[in-house]
Amino acid sequence: MRLERIRKQNPLIHCMTNVVVTNFTANGLLALGASPVMAYAKEEVADLASVSGAVLLNIGTLSTEQIEAMILAGQAANKAGVPVILDPVGSGATPFRTEMCKRILSEVKVSVLRGNAGEISSLIGEDANVKGVDGAMEGDSIERTKQAAKQYNCVAVVTGEVDVITDGSIVKTIYNGHPWLTKVVGTGCLLGAIVAAFVSMNREEAVNAAADAVAFFGIAGEKAFLEANDIGLGTFQEALLNQLGTLTDQDINNLRRDQM
Repeated sequence: MRLERIRKQNPLIHCMTNVVVTNFTANGLLALGASPVMAYAKEEVADLASVSGAVLLNIGTLSTEQIEAMILAGQAANKAGVPVILDPVGSGATPFRTEMCKRILSEVKVSVLRGNAGEISSLIGEDANVKGVDGAMEGDSIERTKQAAKQYNCVAVVTGEVDVITDGSIVKTIYNGHPWLTKVVGTGCLLGAIVAAFVSMNREEAVNAAADAVAFFGIAGEKAFLEANDIGLGTFQEALLNQLGTLTDQDINNLRRDQM
């Protein structure tokens, strides 16, 4: 019923994302059945955030002015009870990025923090191996993800070969996905928006909603690869959007892998 609810209710997802992925993110949300709005001006972000189903903050192409607008949107969402999803793209790559992510986390109540291992490590004070927007986490990724969730009082989602989703107590691991998802720019950013859409439908159980979103996206990637593996990455990107629009709740139930 998860996908069916999204497609029937068509939640408005306010995306403050980066210029590299705006079009792909919007089309991915539309394919899913959500309604994207991309708005960045300080003069309107609070108004839009307060009436949205969820707000996505993605710092991929950040500036100080953009961060200030994100904080305005996030605080308006907090006042309205709207969940905020933060994608700390490239945190750990430069001090500026890390500091701006921590500023958002200190001034906005974030419902879900979604990033790769290196990004999340940088936000909990651990050594991170981050190059550009890619990162790796050494050691026990589950414990570090739990630490992030507890430190920021949110659901933490660390994506990688195995995806970890936790609120600091409940831990879910997802084994769906395909390596080609790392070869198309913007898939991780789109996942942040997909998480926002799922959480908008189940605000009280964000850890379950986020896990559902991660599994759904991973399954879409697997099925897209089956369509495109003999053709190439351009077709894979198209196939991924197609799968986001055609997968069913039954597909998720049948294909979801919570353990190997």
